[in-house]
Amino acid sequence: MDVEKEILELKKKVDDLQGQENRLLMIVFSGELDKHIAAMIIATGAAAMGMKVTLFFTFWATAALRDPKKNVKGKNFLSKMFGVMLPKGRNKTVLSNMNMAGMGTAMIKDLMKKKNVASLDELFEAAAALGVEINICEMSMDLMGFKYEEMIDYPNMKVCGVATMLADAKESAVQFFI
Repeated sequence: MDVEKEILELKKKVDDLQGQENRLLMIVFSGELDKHIAAMIIATGAAAMGMKVTLFFTFWATAALRDPKKNVKGKNFLSKMFGVMLPKGRNKTVLSNMNMAGMGTAMIKDLMKKKNVASLDELFEAAAALGVEINICEMSMDLMGFKYEEMIDYPNMKVCGVATMLADAKESAVQFFI
């Protein structure tokens, strides 16, 4: 056993960790209401604690970023079909469990209101105010036929690829996948 070699390896690992910032990267993959609520509560909590927060919305989660008031022209048949089949905005998402044909979703929203838990809309507003960044996966948007013009108006939002997400992850002290 080469103690000197082990010490050098440990030093390199410590140096790599020191390169990480007080930052959170969260990959938001799910398209379900309860998971979006959890993601936004974690994101706003981390931002309120002074962390730089980046959310990377990919696959099914991208539908939650669609603005229900915006209609985009020039989509092909498949893109239109995805648009019809997937929720148009965060308020059209449903629970991952106990949805019961929408009754569970209505019940959880009502319970949140009664218990003074911020709604998903309020959480997005708080996230924007706290400087939380939202990155949308370019490949997911392309696959599902979504266009940037149909997404919500959010101050810190951009479209990017997996390379940007990985660079963010490398600089982040904390990473989550929801």
